Amino acid sequence: MPTIAATAFVTLVIILVIANLSSGEKKIEHKIERLYSSDGHVQAVFMDNWVKATGNVLHGPDYFPHVEPQGEGLAHMFSSSPSGGSDDMQLMYLMAITSATHSIHLASAYFVPDKLTVNAIVEAAKRGVKVQVITPGKRIDTHTVREASRACWGELLQAGVEMFEYQPTMFHCKLLVVDEYLVSVGSTNFDNRSFKLNDEANLNIYDRAFARQQTATFADDIMKSQRVTLDAWIHRPLTEKLIEKCVRLLDTQL
Repeated sequence: MPTIAATAFVTLVIILVIANLSSGEKKIEHKIERLYSSDGHVQAVFMDNWVKATGNVLHGPDYFPHVEPQGEGLAHMFSSSPSGGSDDMQLMYLMAITSATHSIHLASAYFVPDKLTVNAIVEAAKRGVKVQVITPGKRIDTHTVREASRACWGELLQAGVEMFEYQPTMFHCKLLVVDEYLVSVGSTNFDNRSFKLNDEANLNIYDRAFARQQTATFADDIMKSQRVTLDAWIHRPLTEKLIEKCVRLLDTQL
């Protein structure tokens, strides 16, 4: 795996910031200080989308300048699109979840997992993996997504998954940390649109020090979140349950 290279990571950060600009949102704050970018992999993902959109191939040193490897961390770009392996991103997440032995920390602006993904998370929790999930609370730009999300929480909560709703503002982070070793950050939400319908790209970083840093940031976000217990979920208002069940029928498009 290539080491991370500065220019590509800066490109990724710019893309993520532009994609997530919205007043008052909790955006990605995952800073890389000692890891640097990789052999044009981020540029390659952009070029792939560019070719599909325009039919023009961009090449040469202006687009792929030589970058000296720096840092000790290992990383690689992972992308998926409906035109070239739409299930790839979901499979990457499933492999990470099913291989977890200690902990899974997941943050997602839109958390609407399908049955296969729910089963993978439940099985991880049952084999003793600590699973914590942060999603937006009532301050969300699409309430339909929140309602569809909450409809599937029962099975997760029963398995011991800890569910949290971020309170201060709209939560727009997309982060997965597995066993305090793998960190996956990028454009991907934990829903069908990202897994099957959208073009997405994540940077996967393999570095324990960086993973611990992200876990600490995750813990800070939990302090600003409200935990949803199984009892609270079971006893939520009947109107909420009915709305959630109806909206859940649309989960393949959310």
